[in-house]
Amino acid sequence: MPTLSIIFAGSGDFGVPTLTALMHAGLQVAQVVSQPDRPAGRGRDLTPTPIARFAEQQALPLVRTTDINALSLPHADAMVVIAFGQKISQLVANAPRLGSINLHASLLPRHRGAAPVNWAIMSGDRLTGNSVIRLAEKMDAGDILGQSQLVIGDLETAGELHERLADDGASLVPHVLEQLQQGVIHPIVQDHSQATLAPKLSRQSALLDWCLPAPLICRLIHGLYPWPACRVRVVDNQKVENGRLALIRAHPSQGASGVPGSINHNGHVCTIDQPIEILEVQPEGKHPMSLSSYRNGHSWQEGMSLVAM
Repeated sequence: MPTLSIIFAGSGDFGVPTLTALMHAGLQVAQVVSQPDRPAGRGRDLTPTPIARFAEQQALPLVRTTDINALSLPHADAMVVIAFGQKISQLVANAPRLGSINLHASLLPRHRGAAPVNWAIMSGDRLTGNSVIRLAEKMDAGDILGQSQLVIGDLETAGELHERLADDGASLVPHVLEQLQQGVIHPIVQDHSQATLAPKLSRQSALLDWCLPAPLICRLIHGLYPWPACRVRVVDNQKVENGRLALIRAHPSQGASGVPGSINHNGHVCTIDQPIEILEVQPEGKHPMSLSSYRNGHSWQEGMSLVAM
């Protein structure tokens, strides 16, 4: 690729593989823009965003800001925006010679919004991918400059799919920039009538309702891990708590169901239509483990229940 100068605007770890790839391709990073450091962890220490941390490690020119539109940015050939978290004005977006592009983790116009990876799994999509688009006034509505496709695994979690899409973006974005530089790209206007939304998630989003169909509950478990995660209390017949877990992986099983949320004679959890076999869990304060490993040291018996928390 001919040497291009870029401004990179990003905050989340989703953009790190792409920024790494652009550096390895020989592009000049004229400026990295990220969100300010924020309190994190039990000590609430000020912590840089993943992009800011990477820029510091690589000695890249870095500015932290709450408003990119108030900055005086350097001249550049293009601006690359990935998981940045700020609205960018059209004046700023159009300033680079080739304009500004955004990497979004869905097959737009499907799943516009803050949580496309989670919603792809929760919606039961079999295919997802990345889209590189022009920045537009309306969120995630710009013309499509390039797309890729990935198959979603039956038991794949949002965290795992997030990593695969991040790595995939590292090849898609440089390809789009090269086509822009050569003037051979053919933008595709999104069909806005086909747009679906992928709104931001909260802990409330992960409160399981065992009266839902088993396949949907499994998709929620996968699509909400590792955050906010479907968390449950394991209680016995006397409502005594026997542990707290985040559910990671599950699949529908055969047989008649019982009281939704209760554990049956096979050790499976009952729903409104069919039982669910829990395959992997993460006990509170511990690492993920198989359910069989968890049961070696914890009670998981017929008649016990999983209570959403």
